[in-house]
Formats: sequence, structure tokens, C-alpha cells
Amino acid sequence: MGQKIVQVDAFTDRPFAGNPAAVCLTAAPRDERWMQDVAREMNLSETAFLHPEGDSYRLRWFTPTVEVDLCGHATLATAHVLWEEGHLPRDSPARFQTRSGQLTARRVGSWIELDFPAKPIGSASGPIDDLARALKVPVRAAAFNAFDCLVEVDSEAEVRSLTPDIAQLAAIPVRGVIVTARASMAGFDFVSRFFAPRVGIDEDPVCGSAHCALAPYWADRLGKPELVGYQASARGGVVRVRVDGDRVYLGGQAVIVLRGELTDSSD
Repeated sequence: MGQKIVQVDAFTDRPFAGNPAAVCLTAAPRDERWMQDVAREMNLSETAFLHPEGDSYRLRWFTPTVEVDLCGHATLATAHVLWEEGHLPRDSPARFQTRSGQLTARRVGSWIELDFPAKPIGSASGPIDDLARALKVPVRAAAFNAFDCLVEVDSEAEVRSLTPDIAQLAAIPVRGVIVTARASMAGFDFVSRFFAPRVGIDEDPVCGSAHCALAPYWADRLGKPELVGYQASARGGVVRVRVDGDRVYLGGQAVIVLRGELTDSSD
């Protein structure tokens, strides 16, 4: 019998929107090369692999080209699968041991809330001229955290209409570039898009881990700890955020769109 795999659309309440992730639950650790091969075959921004470890799960995330240290949408997708497929009771939290420490997911009504580390933007300014050329829009501010460069532009309209030079963005020495602006549409506080060509993802449809930087950035700018963000990619997705000290709580919904089986699960 082959290895089961599930595809989930995360940060959305309907199929074919949000950010798709594959989830592969195994009985024991698997070979790293096999996991990377599966992620390349799935060709999604992230494929999550997990196995039981004590009273929690060991969780790893792979793009088609590399393993990454933190991923929000694939963690949300993984928690959703554990509850929907009967691996965990619906009222039990999902606990994951990861390269970014312990992460927790819990159900809040029809939403899932992830407990993630905050990744605030530092004081060092980003390469504004290079970013402006790559993004083809004026840059108001740019700075780094341990993963990414966050770029603020003038308006939601500019975020939505971006057609960046991906090759130039790939030259910026970061995991990805977050582009954001204050929201103009009702019901949202900020909008964003996320480009990560250096890790094999030209544009990530909805990036949960980018909101670990967006949440403290906009909480400080707007003077409130709870906000709602919209990632304005072609698929689009909604992320509720709540800042509490050095933690960020990311809220989203998820939908299973595909259940399958890998016919060759050998290491």
C-alpha cells in the first residue's frame, strides 16, 4: 500500500483559493532525499511531512527545491488534516516540533489559530533603490528580519498591480520579499504579497510566516494588536493576526481538495 498524501487549500474557506499545501503523515521519519523528491513532484509552494513524536508530531516543510525553517500555511493545512482525518480529536490542540521550536494549532469555531514566533522587522534599512527597480514601484520603507525583507509601498492598488522583475528580486539576499500597504478595502487593515524566488517560489499565494513580520509591523503602525490581513495574490487569502509579546497568533481556514496515494513510497 502506498503512502497517503492530502492536498489542502489554506487561508481560505473555499476550494481553489488560498494557498495549496500537500500533507504527508508517515508512521516514522523518512529519508530527506525522498521528502525533497516528493515535494518536487507535488510542485506546490510547500509540502509538509510529519510523524508522531512523543505526545506531539515532528513537522518539516519542503518547497520544490529546499527545506525551510518556518511555514504557516502548510502548518495550518497539517493541523486541518489531523482533525479532519481523525488523527486528533477536534477539541485537542495540535502540537508540532519544528526547526522553529514548538508550534501549536487549535480550533476556534470554524477557524484555526496558529501560535507562532513573532519575527519583527529590524532597524537596518533594506536596499531601497534595488527593490524599487525590481518591484517597479516607489518604495516608502524597507527593512529586514531573520528571514525576509519587508517593503512598504504607497497603496493597496500598487500592491495588487505589482509585476516585479523576478530575477532582480532573486538577487536580494533574503528568503523572500514581503510587499505591503495599508488596506483601502473595508474589513481589512493591511494587504500584502510575498515573492521568494531564491527558494523556488516566484510568488507564494498566502504566506503565513510572512505575517509573523507583518503582524508586529502593522500593530505598531496602526496602534492595535489584532488585525486582519489580505494577501492579494491571484488566489487571495485572509489571515487574522494577533500580537502578544514575542508570539504572533495567525488565524485562518482550510479546505481539503484532494486525497491521494504515492505509488512508490520507497526511500
